Amino acid sequence: MQEKAYKLLAIQEKISNNEAKALIDAGLVSAHGKKLSVAREMMSEKTIFSVAKMEKPKLIYEDENIIAVDKPAFLECENLEKIYRATLLNRLDKGTSGVIMLAKNEEFRQKAINEFKAMRVKKTYLALVNGIVSEEIKITDPILTIKGKSGAISKISPNGKEAITNVFPLMVSGKKSFVKITIETGRTHQIRVHLASLAHGIIGDEKYAKSKSKRMFLHSYQTEILGLKFSAPLKGEFNEFGFDIPKNMQY
Repeated sequence: MQEKAYKLLAIQEKISNNEAKALIDAGLVSAHGKKLSVAREMMSEKTIFSVAKMEKPKLIYEDENIIAVDKPAFLECENLEKIYRATLLNRLDKGTSGVIMLAKNEEFRQKAINEFKAMRVKKTYLALVNGIVSEEIKITDPILTIKGKSGAISKISPNGKEAITNVFPLMVSGKKSFVKITIETGRTHQIRVHLASLAHGIIGDEKYAKSKSKRMFLHSYQTEILGLKFSAPLKGEFNEFGFDIPKNMQY
């Protein structure tokens, strides 16, 4: 006999169907060693699910104008507005962890938006990617984003907007690389699209790299804006696939 995954999960975890569906949608549920992505997938009634716990966001910095938070993977950034009662200044994909900022008043929000528009905000990311990255790469292909009911999807297109991504090799393990990334523009899914276009897709990026893993290994490590610098330490789970990244490694 088969039943929808979220209904089976609800029975196993003794939670409501809605709670079970939310766990699957957040990417926290695995079955048969693979992350479950479709809540309505038909599965055997004997299926045993594994449910990961989501970390809580951590406060990095707060003053009268701005809040900086270390967002865990799987958390929708919009939820931070409810938690901190402030307005998002930037966004991270659900699967991306790290620095995210919120404004506490409209005057500062407008000032920060002007910094983003003028491309004066410095953003540094860390990622595990497929393939061997042995030298610095500058990617300048324009990106076109199409927004629909099921979300946004981006692609490289001559009709797209300017997008600049810089990639720096840090470590190699087997046929995978640990890299630092800086972006000079902020297009939707920019890093994911640019890296996937060079066959260096981010591990765990199911949408663009067609790569499945326990999470998407992309971390917003540092952001600089208006003389302020915020950093979020790299997650220990990045020591996967043979990597042994020192805790005090400088980026």
